[in-house]
Amino acid sequence: MAELGKLGKRREIRRKAGYQKVLSTCERTKKDGFEWLWVDTCCIDKQSSSELSETINSMFHWYKNSRRCYAYLHDTTSFPTKRDSENFKQSNGWPEWFSRGWTLQELIAPKDLQFFNKDWKYIGDKQTLASTLEGITRVPSSVLKDGLSSFRPSVAQIMSWAADRTTTRIEDGAYSLMGLLDVNMPMLYGREEKAFQRLQLEVIRASNDQTIFRLGSREKDAAYEQCPRRQPGPLQGLP
Repeated sequence: MAELGKLGKRREIRRKAGYQKVLSTCERTKKDGFEWLWVDTCCIDKQSSSELSETINSMFHWYKNSRRCYAYLHDTTSFPTKRDSENFKQSNGWPEWFSRGWTLQELIAPKDLQFFNKDWKYIGDKQTLASTLEGITRVPSSVLKDGLSSFRPSVAQIMSWAADRTTTRIEDGAYSLMGLLDVNMPMLYGREEKAFQRLQLEVIRASNDQTIFRLGSREKDAAYEQCPRRQPGPLQGLP
């Protein structure tokens, strides 16, 4: 969205997919009777390192405390019920939303999550689709319905849910898990794999979870590969 602001022609801006997404989200929000809306596409000043760090550290709690969240599946007309490797070759046989690292917390944190297809038609919500979503994401339906507090998973379990997911930047593979692991740390880009090492240290400091200590050096390297990143790691497809 920052790039859109640099464009001088209004028509060109309005043709952009990002603009249309924000506009449609605003229309849906108004229709549902809500006064305020937060969209990650345009509500984060990524040029401000302090704002970016605060936002990423707070995002999980914002989703959790929201009245409602919208998930826009831009590449499908109906909610998927079975893997379709022909139409979704680049995203493990499911709509792209389910392959992105950042959307894992968007799936788990909010109580009320509604799904919309590429035409912004309502196609279901998290509560009624919990069993189907469990088959797609491996996240237990009890967690989807009642949140992490109902069934506190281990670090290893959460990382298994993140397997096969990707992020544009390697560091975001670690940062996208902070809320799910209930830790905070500053954002440092340009150090790539070190972000996951820092994440591990924060988990050790903040938690008594012993599953992280069950990993030897080789397994820790593999666990890093479970973090969402640009390319799937060797543990792709781990249950």
